[in-house]
Formats: sequence, C-alpha cells, structure tokens
Amino acid sequence: MIKRVLTIKNVSGLHLRPTGMLCNEAIKYRAEIRFEKDGSFINVKSVLNVLGACIKCGDQVELICQGPDEEEAMEALTALIESGLGE
Repeated sequence: MIKRVLTIKNVSGLHLRPTGMLCNEAIKYRAEIRFEKDGSFINVKSVLNVLGACIKCGDQVELICQGPDEEEAMEALTALIESGLGE
C-alpha cells in the first residue's frame, strides 16, 4: 500500500468532467484506489462516489493505492491530478 497527499488544483473542484477523466484512468489498474478525505474513504473508480465527496479547489486528499500495480497507478493518477485534470 502506498499513500500520497495531493491538493486539488481545479478551480471548480472535482465536477463531472475531471472526475470522469480521473475515474477512467483509475479503472485501468487492478489496484484498489481510494481517496481519504476528512476520515472518509472514496472509491476513485466510481464517478458517483467521487462526485458525492464534494471535493473542491484547494482540498487535500490522500491518494491510496493497494495492489499489484499500485506504483504505476500512483504515478499516473498523481500526474493527472497535478496537471489539473484537463482544466
């Protein structure tokens, strides 16, 4: 299991379009991929779970990857989040 704290940079937070990009990337990996925010765990492979977390610009989330390809998943998702998810 690996963890990394990331800050969401999207001005509008994780609304539908960036959440869709994030989830589409996450489902490519066999690892379990979650966010931890305010003591809650969010399945990053589920658009509804991520949208339901109401993650806003400036929020910090802990990205947690656990599984056979956890390192690859962490690097890809970190790069995508730090790039602003297309915004």
